[in-house]
Amino acid sequence: LTHPGSVGKAIHGTLHICDAEGEEVPAGQDGLLYFENDLIPTYHNDPEKTREAMHPKGWMTLGDIGHVDADGFLYLTDRKSHMIISGGVNIYPQEIENLLVAHPDVLDAAVIGAPDPDLGERVVAVIQPVDMAMAGEAFEQTLRDYLEPQLSRVKMPRQFDFRPDLPREANGKLYKRELRDEYAREST
Repeated sequence: LTHPGSVGKAIHGTLHICDAEGEEVPAGQDGLLYFENDLIPTYHNDPEKTREAMHPKGWMTLGDIGHVDADGFLYLTDRKSHMIISGGVNIYPQEIENLLVAHPDVLDAAVIGAPDPDLGERVVAVIQPVDMAMAGEAFEQTLRDYLEPQLSRVKMPRQFDFRPDLPREANGKLYKRELRDEYAREST
């Protein structure tokens, strides 16, 4: 309770948070989460996937992005597979999604990277409004105005799309891959 939003401290082994070059980052800075342990698991019948998950120092990642605070409590913020690389900048969609769903007129939101010839990927916000009648340019501007003081310019979605619902599994998990694949097909 003293560290709201944390998933706690490591019970077994040591956590390492690393940047894209594999260097450890200071407390409070997001990076790829690796764990160091006496027993490192492997992917069944997939030595290549196991190799890709390994840090040169023998630590392993499952693809989670997060940070630890000064007291060693871990905060998970996203998944590496969801990361958007736009103009050479790493953007974690969960941050943008959390802001969007806090808006009273947004029922649900997904933020994805769509192919972009100049930036590599562009940030796209797919929004399920509380009322589809709100969808359109005026609501897009309302959301931009809402996000602007809370989000750096590079993270601001370049495109807002509105849908009556977002693709979800029965357990509620968002099918982000389905959305990314759809936008990738549209850009070809």
